[in-house]
Amino acid sequence: MKNNPTIVVLLAAYNGEKYIEEQIKTIYAQERVELTLVVNLDLSSDNSLNKLEKFASDNSINILPYGQRFGSAGANFFYMMQSVDFSKYDFVALADQDDIWNTSKLIDGINYLRYENADGYSSSVTAFWENGRKTLLRKNQPQKEFDYLFESPGPGCTFIFTKKLAIAIQDELIIKKDKVGILWMHDWFFYSFARFNKFKWAIDGRSSMLYRQHGNNEVGANSGWKSFYQRLKVVTKGDAFKNLIIQADFLRQHNLPPIKLIKNNSRFSFFKLAFYAKSCRRKPFHQFLFLCMCLIFFVKGGHSYEDS
Repeated sequence: MKNNPTIVVLLAAYNGEKYIEEQIKTIYAQERVELTLVVNLDLSSDNSLNKLEKFASDNSINILPYGQRFGSAGANFFYMMQSVDFSKYDFVALADQDDIWNTSKLIDGINYLRYENADGYSSSVTAFWENGRKTLLRKNQPQKEFDYLFESPGPGCTFIFTKKLAIAIQDELIIKKDKVGILWMHDWFFYSFARFNKFKWAIDGRSSMLYRQHGNNEVGANSGWKSFYQRLKVVTKGDAFKNLIIQADFLRQHNLPPIKLIKNNSRFSFFKLAFYAKSCRRKPFHQFLFLCMCLIFFVKGGHSYEDS
């Protein structure tokens, strides 16, 4: 219908034959939106391409030229954000290849964006496993002054951008296209870009989808002690700081106090950084872990993230 908002959904896929058909069906089941689906399939070793082409024969799926190796979902999304013309759409959304969307996911997100007068949107999700277990992953803790430097607002597959924000991200990536390959996580990057450049971001406490958990998904639910231990290893090795500094330099965030303290890389700078814990993470438990991390580096000395 004429009055329905227009939206383009960008779906990054790789070896997705097992779940991609179910994912696409839930995308096309979206209510009260005029939807275009763009799929970029990373070079795969399964039957994903044949499945997509068969599905495309009955639906208006735009499959980008196949054969390129991206190596990660992030690189795939960065490529699509540079390649798709957003000028004819009101909104842009991101999709993974293996989730199950609520039928009102997009229109609910668009209405929430409008209500909050925001340009970026993400939501809570319901993680689910093959054994039937489900758990709500709440993401709508209050945003903090510097949380965007250290974390994403939720899974990228919940993201919706206004045309204004999508084009601003696109321009940034195109201008620096030779450096895009050094970036790490697309969801964290898009949120950090938006917040740093004064775009308002709204985080919806409602779950918009079933977020599939299995051995092949790239990041998965940030929950449980196993997940916490894996992330702790990344931080204490210094890899997290390395990626944080790379992104901060890319986005010209180097003059922000937490970035300056991390770059200083001394015991005293990490002691000072500890006082920013409540400004750098949204969840109280993560604020506590951030404080502990700062004190660990205060005791053991800074890490040479540049050599990691």
